[in-house]
Amino acid sequence: MPDDTETLLLHAAVTGDAQAFGHLIGPYRREILLYGYRMLGSLQDAEDLTQEVCLRAWTRLETFEGRASFRAWLYRIATNLSFDMLALRQRRSLPHLSGSPASPGEPMPAPNADPVWLDLLPDTLLVDAAGEPETAYVRRESVTLAFLVVLQALPPRQRAILLLRDVLEWHASEVADLLDLSVTAVESALARARATLRQQYHARGSEAVALSPRDATTQETLRRYIAAWEEANIPALVALLREDAILSMPPFPWWFRGREAIVAFFTPLLAGETDQAWRLRPVASNAQPAYISYQRTEQGIYRAQGISLLTIEDGRIATITSFLEPALCQRFNAPLEMSSAPYHG
Repeated sequence: MPDDTETLLLHAAVTGDAQAFGHLIGPYRREILLYGYRMLGSLQDAEDLTQEVCLRAWTRLETFEGRASFRAWLYRIATNLSFDMLALRQRRSLPHLSGSPASPGEPMPAPNADPVWLDLLPDTLLVDAAGEPETAYVRRESVTLAFLVVLQALPPRQRAILLLRDVLEWHASEVADLLDLSVTAVESALARARATLRQQYHARGSEAVALSPRDATTQETLRRYIAAWEEANIPALVALLREDAILSMPPFPWWFRGREAIVAFFTPLLAGETDQAWRLRPVASNAQPAYISYQRTEQGIYRAQGISLLTIEDGRIATITSFLEPALCQRFNAPLEMSSAPYHG
């Protein structure tokens, strides 16, 4: 938006023109939402945050002095709100980082309904104002589950500084102004955040698996995995898993480590089934390959079971994170039920 146009809209909004305010803040809603998601690890929380940012900006617009840009002012509101929300919430993570692995045959525990797990982000939100997908590698990488886990482990101020400096590419002086810190304090906190990334993320080689879901190798592995499930082909599934693969299933707190344990868990779900028992529909979430799983009912209807994200390394599946909440399908404009006709998408 040109500066003169934004200035005109700002002047009109200050006088109470709600329509002008809508045009003024509209271009920033998506990026505030994504910033909130990275900060909070939850799309629902990020949506609440975005709504509150819009409300506060509207009710306090007369306090905007123009010393920084309107965009920077919105980020100041969003950052302070994020700090407030994080002070009242547990740190979000994933089951395999929150307890010991389960053994095959153990009864499934009750789901943990508390807001302690990371949430899903449809890749349809990773588009710019012109509707083009974000191409900056670090921005896509910063919504993968592995990156989000490390982000949530950072203190909130370090988290904000890392996102603003390394993901959104703000200057240190801009971040210092936003947080009322010195440039030296910003760079010191950034150094500590980067050190944590090196220890907990880069040291595991996690960035090597943050490929585009449309990468040819990734797509082929996903295709073979879906075919193996739909054909109830357990040997084919075994061949696709790394020896040290991990399966977790939020909101349930249990998880399995290793190909043998995962296959032992999968086998009762597939044993004796024909190739009509399951349908898997590919989607893209958190810049990772993903799918919605549908299981056939006795009435011949395929009912959604959840959404799973894969992490793929060298053509093998390293992690499967299955969010066993069928309602999440609605974020991907996918039905909760399908007819008995096979899915060929």
